[in-house]
Amino acid sequence: MDADSLFLNNIEKVDAKQSFNHIIKQLSQNLNPEFSAAPIFDTQKDILTVNQNFDWFQKNKKISAENKNLLNAIYKNRFNYELLKEGKLVNDEKKYPFTKEENLPLKYRLLAMAKIQGIVDYLFPHKYLMDKHFDSYFNDLLNEAVQALSRKDFETVLAKTVSYFQDSHAFEFYRQLNFRDEILFSSSYYPPFDFQIADDHLLVTKLIFPEICNTAQIRVGDIITEINGKSIKQIINEKSKLLSVSNYQKLIFVLSTYEYNLIWPDKLSQKTLKVQSGSKKFSTELPLINAKDKAQVTVLSNYINNKNRKKQDHSLIHKDIAYFRIDKTLDFINNVDDDKIDAKMDSILKDASQKKAIVFDMRGYPDWGGFVYHYIYKYFSPKENYFAKYYQPDLKNIGTFVYKDYDYFPIIENKTVSTYHGKVFILVNPETRSASEWYSMSLQKIFPHSLTIGQQTSGADGDLVKVNLPGDYILQFTGNGIFYPDQSQTQQTGIRINEVIKYKDQDILDNHDLEFELVLNSSILSSIKFLRLRNSIIF
Repeated sequence: MDADSLFLNNIEKVDAKQSFNHIIKQLSQNLNPEFSAAPIFDTQKDILTVNQNFDWFQKNKKISAENKNLLNAIYKNRFNYELLKEGKLVNDEKKYPFTKEENLPLKYRLLAMAKIQGIVDYLFPHKYLMDKHFDSYFNDLLNEAVQALSRKDFETVLAKTVSYFQDSHAFEFYRQLNFRDEILFSSSYYPPFDFQIADDHLLVTKLIFPEICNTAQIRVGDIITEINGKSIKQIINEKSKLLSVSNYQKLIFVLSTYEYNLIWPDKLSQKTLKVQSGSKKFSTELPLINAKDKAQVTVLSNYINNKNRKKQDHSLIHKDIAYFRIDKTLDFINNVDDDKIDAKMDSILKDASQKKAIVFDMRGYPDWGGFVYHYIYKYFSPKENYFAKYYQPDLKNIGTFVYKDYDYFPIIENKTVSTYHGKVFILVNPETRSASEWYSMSLQKIFPHSLTIGQQTSGADGDLVKVNLPGDYILQFTGNGIFYPDQSQTQQTGIRINEVIKYKDQDILDNHDLEFELVLNSSILSSIKFLRLRNSIIF
């Protein structure tokens, strides 16, 4: 009998007056307590067990000794997930579709919450990093789910619950909410200017619709401290309770992304702003751009496309620097025959090895895993490159995670090493996420004297796991534990950084790339003069 059926058949039979012992009896009445197979013994040694906690019954005085023995016996004779049929996964769950407007029946709302609690207890490796009061918060959210009178109410509960994962891999969950416009933001209205969140304010960086901004007395460089009576700090705090991100820097990054349109506290078409312009402070009324106005949308689309194009063209070009952008490495082998790729990459890396400095720009998502995994390793790394510790779910003991001698590096026959004596820089920021964090750790190991510079990374390394929830939702989250070899944390904290770079308002307004400038001002390149031209640094 599958767990969903057991849950759905019994959940409405339970009431608050029943004892724990009564409920245990009700759920286990069809279970034969005389187990025929031998109990499972796990022989693994390097295991993360910090999440597994059976105090809920083992130390519960309201549960009888008989039932404690039963529950302990069930655990000892648990299912071995290594025996799943081929193609089946631990996280495979049924789908329960409902129309978008329809509020889920109570038992399906509770089933969704039970699945999330099960994910936290058994599939999420970083439960131990969650707020220590999560269990009490979850009980409050459970009550909210029971009392939810509409689909919007329930989706608000889901958004709050998922935010407690504090996992950037779960960030996209909000996009599935049918009522996200009312819960988080309005996709119907956009600001007539671009901005960047800096400390406790919005910094206006570009006027997209100058005439609207001029009427509202908004100029580039202005600081917005309040929106509709709420301080920017207050708005950021409210959003943090509805969005799942691993750390504060990632939250600021996503709230500053114009296309996401997440910073606004309501769906009103006009905002009252408190503005500081130089030494002048004032309030102003600002009408937003209507996403249904085709002419205005065309201007917005052109602006966003042009902005993204400039970002794609952003590069560091210098005769003494080999510059590699992690999201543009596939360009090296486009239109190259398969049997000539090795020779092509060997030529590129041989040339790089003769430069005074190598820069790996990891501020994006890898477009080709083979670049670092195979070719950088092949050319520069010692034979062994154990740069991380990878923990996967222990299928014999779900809720714990076991070290896996992972595929950290390829096996290359007759491998040689080209020792590099120049400077190596690894550039990171909140866009350095997941695989980009993984490969950054590899680079740090391959080049032990490298400097990692920038801002805190996304803090969500590891494989993505997806679980269906009732209502046609998919909850995705980090499914593996990734650590440095000394067991140092990467989840939430991000990868190690040698020098954290903080941008001031003027740096942002002047379009400075402080990471590029630090590279150029390093001792080996300090005599080089450079100028800024468009979106690249040219020498």
